[in-house]
Amino acid sequence: MQTIFEFSLTDIDCNSYDYKYQPEQTEALDLIDTDFNQEIINQIVLWKVNRYAPIDVETMKLINRISKKDTEIDIALLGEIFLHLLHYSQKGIRLAMVSTILRFKNPKVYQIIDQRVYRFLFGKELKYDLKDINMQICLYTDYLDKMKEACQLYNVEFENADRVFFAMDKKFNKDIKLNGY
Repeated sequence: MQTIFEFSLTDIDCNSYDYKYQPEQTEALDLIDTDFNQEIINQIVLWKVNRYAPIDVETMKLINRISKKDTEIDIALLGEIFLHLLHYSQKGIRLAMVSTILRFKNPKVYQIIDQRVYRFLFGKELKYDLKDINMQICLYTDYLDKMKEACQLYNVEFENADRVFFAMDKKFNKDIKLNGY
């Protein structure tokens, strides 16, 4: 491997380079010509850790069909959203991210699926096949059903359930290691 010190400036065309890291986000960040705020810093951090997940217009329309006024799951719509977001061509999104998007869209109906919360509710580690989208839909809806039961048992508001049960798992299962933690 050569280092920068092994080249001379005549060996390098500094105006001709092939840089393809997150091209859309790189261009958007390059065009920023305002004072930085937290949103811009967040964009830079997401760019750096490669956590962008651009969503196409059709998928965004599906997500926006969910209203904060909804009180029940529209299973057909949920299935469409899962198929779009978990499709092999969609990069950067898995089940936990889908559930996070849904939770912030309507926390009265959806909650974030998390290893800790899953362990607290089911007493076992969360495992699933990344390629089986239908199984993930069933897993998520079963998770939400179990969460509703636990909310009644522990007198927890469903809107806060993912956060409450996450904290409960951390408190009561702190000595049990989780995969990836």
